[in-house]
Amino acid sequence: MKWLIGIDEAGRGPLAGPVAVGVVAIPTDFDWNLLVGVGDSKKLSEKKRESIFLEAEILKKSGLLNFAVCQSTAEYIDQLGIVKAVGYGMERALNKLGIDPSDCEVRLDGALRAPSDYQNQRTIIGGDGTEPAIGLASILAKVTRDRYMVQIAAEPQFAPYKFATHKGYGTKLHRELIQEHGLSLIHRRSFCRNCGV
Repeated sequence: MKWLIGIDEAGRGPLAGPVAVGVVAIPTDFDWNLLVGVGDSKKLSEKKRESIFLEAEILKKSGLLNFAVCQSTAEYIDQLGIVKAVGYGMERALNKLGIDPSDCEVRLDGALRAPSDYQNQRTIIGGDGTEPAIGLASILAKVTRDRYMVQIAAEPQFAPYKFATHKGYGTKLHRELIQEHGLSLIHRRSFCRNCGV
């Protein structure tokens, strides 16, 4: 095996915005001292996640690892469901890396499954906290999605929802803003049925 592939998603549960899938390809002899502090993205500070993301980008430019993050829109989630949306993001990210499935071992978090041509794959519950490759994929997915939510928060049509604050998750503030302003174009209607709109 030449590559260890780590896969995780971010944004499965929010009421608004895309779901992001991170796929990272690490050479089997990769020195993890080059990326200190990798773990479950939910347990790291935003500052630490951003720092690791920037370090990963440098390592990618140097050819020491590769990664891709692909997002599926709220509209796609509403039409086909979150499971298919995650699968679609994963497939596109894997295709971007262009690695022969027979050259890699794939490790995925939670209940995720890679396409069947990746025969050497293992799903690990809580893998983002125990497997550095999955943890890194989770960080890359979360940072990409968070940056997107902050970016669209600045657009006039989305400004009332304060997406930069809650990133689309179903916080008390977000639910109150939905009741006040109704649903926007990036709300997942299928997730907002109990939001009082």
